[in-house]
Amino acid sequence: MFGDKKNKIKDSERSLISETVSIEGTINSSGAIDVAGLIKGPVISKEIVIRETGSITGSIEGDRVEIHGHMDGKISGDDVIVGSTGTVKGDIEFGNNLRTENGADIDGYIKKTHGSKSKLKPDFLFSKSPKEEKRPKENGGSEANLNKDSEVIA
Repeated sequence: MFGDKKNKIKDSERSLISETVSIEGTINSSGAIDVAGLIKGPVISKEIVIRETGSITGSIEGDRVEIHGHMDGKISGDDVIVGSTGTVKGDIEFGNNLRTENGADIDGYIKKTHGSKSKLKPDFLFSKSPKEEKRPKENGGSEANLNKDSEVIA
């Protein structure tokens, strides 16, 4: 039953941050993230959807970004959609398309960029965090220390 499936991460998988969840820190995902809860910190993902109950305070970057809830920070994406219930307080940079529905509330600058500036690389999940520092232990080994702003990998 469990042995039939291969243990590979699929880029098409979706992660849900539900209404009862609040996260503080950096979130990285090679798949898609649906946000119905609260996030304080940057979010980098292939696809980001902020649902009506969702809120992000911090920058977001993705190939496809949909805002139906609250966003307070800079948005960078190839395709950006601000729905009728969406509120954006921050600048929007888009590469291909920007769509706003009737009722969308945007307070910030909008800029079309040329070319994709996505930070998403196939192996970004497995690279070391720039916040990680190694220090020698007293017994000769090494110890990795992460600060309180450690990254969450979804």
